This record gives sequence, structure tokens and C-alpha cells, in this order.
Amino acid sequence: MRDNDSATASVAIAVSTPGAPAAPVQGTPGNPVEGAPEPAAPARSALVSRGALLAALGVAAFSLTFPATAWALEGMGPWTVVMLRSVLATALAGGALAVFRVRPPERRHWAGIAVVAGGVVLGFPLLTTLALETSTTSHAAVVVGLLPLTTAAFSAVRTGARPSRTFWIASLVGAVVVIGFAVQQSGGAPGRGDLLLFAALLVCAAGYTEGGRLARHMPGWQVIGWALVLALPVTVAGAALALSTEPLRLTVHAVSGLLWLAFGSQFLGMVAWYRGMAAIGISKASQLQLAQPLLTLVWSVLLLGEQLPPAAPAAALAVLACIAVTQRTRG
Repeated sequence: MRDNDSATASVAIAVSTPGAPAAPVQGTPGNPVEGAPEPAAPARSALVSRGALLAALGVAAFSLTFPATAWALEGMGPWTVVMLRSVLATALAGGALAVFRVRPPERRHWAGIAVVAGGVVLGFPLLTTLALETSTTSHAAVVVGLLPLTTAAFSAVRTGARPSRTFWIASLVGAVVVIGFAVQQSGGAPGRGDLLLFAALLVCAAGYTEGGRLARHMPGWQVIGWALVLALPVTVAGAALALSTEPLRLTVHAVSGLLWLAFGSQFLGMVAWYRGMAAIGISKASQLQLAQPLLTLVWSVLLLGEQLPPAAPAAALAVLACIAVTQRTRG
């Protein structure tokens, strides 16, 4: 996690020592800095491919979040799950920050880190965990499939990114597919769980956008690491309160689910995700998440025994086609 923790290798952040501040960003393929020289075409292509792979690994990790949450809820209350996953992830991230003697971020970055903490450390986990008390994993997965479009919209407002018209058309088509799938499964009557999931989309998109922006200035693992540390007073107090008021039954499923949420979804997945976003741009990376609900559907069948909706294969083909289009357009 030293020199190679910059988001985009030679065109991103150079970190000479773990404690030294990151050097100025030279530009990324999806978000070049004005006046910076363009990397050679082969190098640029390799960086984009590497960034897409990292973002895809993040999506793969996130696709297990809902099944892991369902497992954790078998033995714990929702507040216990959310607070303990963050406390455990902070132990890993905070330990890494201490071992490598990473200096705290500059003052100008703390507002963005607070948005990441509120969105992806606290808001999204809490809202989705509460939603999964009444919604199935497969239903929640397709609703959260709207996250790529929401993130792209936040990115356009926050960073000034202007994706092409083709990009937006493909994104909207993918969103329509996801919405149609969700409405068909819910019978056209959104309930409390759907409202919680829609709120989760907003806070998570804000956290993703700020995290992707910050990952141009510091390694991705430090972005999520400092966000976890910032939220630690809340998560420790919340965990203590939840453990004293909610039932706790440490089954294999419950412990396994909690450990994946803490180390896979909350930390390692976010590290890969933020580095990928910094490399290929927030809008393009967000479209890879169109595959996440479909992956989650597969996990829900394999791990939870849920019945795969008949429309899933058709939705999968349509969504994957949209991903292919968005990845070929220039942001």
C-alpha cells in the first residue's frame, strides 16, 4: 500500500513514502487535468483496462453485500450489523493507516471524507439493512440497480463531467430495464422497503462521487480508511447501544456474513472501487454497477435459496448491452 496505491499508476498520484503527502495529480484517462500531457495511446489503454478491472472487482465484492447482510440478520439485529461491520472495518483500515504512518488528509479534503462517511459507511449500510428486514435480497438488488445512473448524475453536478449523449441514452435504457424489473417483481406498489432503498441510492451516490473525486488526490484505501476513522465515534457508540438492546446469536451464517460485510464490502471492495473510479472516471465506473443486481440475483439463489425471477435472464442481457455501450463512449 505504498507507492503502488495511487489510483492510476504513472498518470495518477505518486506517493514516495507512506507518510508523505500525495503529489499533484497529473491526470487520469477519464478525467485529465487541464494542461497536463496526454499519455501515449498504449499506456492510456492499459491504464483504462486496469481501472475497469479494479472497478469490476469492487462491483463483484458489492454484489455479495445483500446476501451477506441477510446471513448476518439471521443472528443479529439491523443496528448491530451496521455498527459492528463499520467498527471491524475501521480496525483493519485504521491499523493500515497507523502501520504505514499515513498523515491525515489536508483540511480541504475533510468535507468530502465526511460525505463518504455519511454515504457509504453509515447511510447506505443502515438504510439497506433496514430495508432487507421486509424486502427479499433479489428485490433489493434490482432497486439498487438504479445506483449507476444516480451516481452519474451526482458526478455531472459535482465534478462538471459531461458524458456524451450516447452515454446518457444507454444509462437511461439500463435504468428503465432495472425499474421495469423492480416494478414487475413488486406488483407496482412500492412499500417501506423500497422507500428506504431509494434513500440509500441518494446517499450512496453522493459518497461514491466524493470518494471517486478524492481518489485522484490520495490512494483509494486511504479515502475509505479516513472515512471509517471519522465515523468511529458514532459506530462505537452505536455498536455498544445495539449490542445491549438487540438479540445476538452467533451462528456460522451470522458471523460469516458480518465478516464479509466488514472486510469485503466495507473496506477491500471500496479500495478497488475508488481506485477504479479514479482511473476511468466516475460516470463510466458507475455503469459497471449495472451488473451488480444481476450478480446479486445469482448469489441470492446459490447462497439463500431464493427463486430466480423468470425475467432475470432477459434483464441480464439488456443490462450487459448497456454496459458495453457506456464503456465504449467517451466521458
